[in-house]
Amino acid sequence: MKIVYCTHSVSNPGGMERVLFNKVSWLASHTDWEVMIVTTDQHGLPPFYPFPQQVRMTDLGVNYSEDNSLGATAKILSFLKKRQLHRRRLEAVLMAERPDITVTLYPSESSFIPALKDGSRKILELHYNRFFRLLYARKGLLALADRYRSWRDGRIVRKFDRFVVLTEEDRGYWGNLPNLSVIPNAAVLAGDTLADMSARRVLAVGRFDYQKGFDRLIKTWKIISDRGNAPDWRLDIFGQGEWKGMLEEMIESEGLESSVTLNAPVKDIRAEYTRSSILAMTSHYEGFPMVMAEALACGLPVVSFDCKCGPKDMIANGENGILVRDGDTEAMADALSSLMADEDRRRKMSAEAVRRSERYSEDKVMAMWIDLFSSMKR
Repeated sequence: MKIVYCTHSVSNPGGMERVLFNKVSWLASHTDWEVMIVTTDQHGLPPFYPFPQQVRMTDLGVNYSEDNSLGATAKILSFLKKRQLHRRRLEAVLMAERPDITVTLYPSESSFIPALKDGSRKILELHYNRFFRLLYARKGLLALADRYRSWRDGRIVRKFDRFVVLTEEDRGYWGNLPNLSVIPNAAVLAGDTLADMSARRVLAVGRFDYQKGFDRLIKTWKIISDRGNAPDWRLDIFGQGEWKGMLEEMIESEGLESSVTLNAPVKDIRAEYTRSSILAMTSHYEGFPMVMAEALACGLPVVSFDCKCGPKDMIANGENGILVRDGDTEAMADALSSLMADEDRRRKMSAEAVRRSERYSEDKVMAMWIDLFSSMKR
């Protein structure tokens, strides 16, 4: 069997990149299937993760990300032009490769992939959620475009041979679609060391951008600091992105330099999980938060805003973590402070986190994908 995965790029240390790396690495080591990755915005950069040598890669050179600084009208016009280029170049690759299955992880190409006549079965694997286009609350022409594209999503997904979402929560938002499947991401980490709950450190991991909401986390930490509840605890945030300068200024202006640090991404993220006692998540939205799944597998209790989608599926409130009303930084500060002050409670939550995370084991998740792929082969 030959499978082609289509995505934006694999040069960043993000959750989607890590999921794709884990998936194709498993396929390379457990099957004799041929796997290829097609990107649009690689910009000549090397992959962040060490993909297997037998996994071929090609970049289409569309470069949507070059338009991020444009104004609304110019951005929309450029996107429409580049999407046509994207379609031509991707169709040429698929016609040459003739895969059995084409999987897209990237919404920009979902509008045209089902119409490509290369003979492959088409799967849309959504790493966001039903409302992801609307959650930035953009204004003007961009807001109109977001609402239109969100409406179109409901029609586009029906055209795929299979549409895969990551959570049961998200399944409910899409309605009763006959082609809809739920397959979560797997929590894959090297080693077996678990967090021992003695470290006085709260951890957060993710891209420095609007989605991850680390400005909300810093506001939360300021509340905790002002209360004087945990003077010997610290907050470490690992990631990179366009908000780094803004977040650094925010930490400095709030006087939190001694207890909050922004750290560069690391490849051995398990070591950071196991050197911490709590994972904090303040995202505005998710699809399936890989960081949360990995942290739970390492025995790390999670305190998270109850955003769409993922936390409801993964956290049993009060058992392996705490769910907080989305955006309520006072309540987030209360939840973190209560857990920081109670090591026995953290240990009980840690044990439950490990037990519940077994449903996200790599073998269980990949068995679901193998079943799906095998059922679709022509």
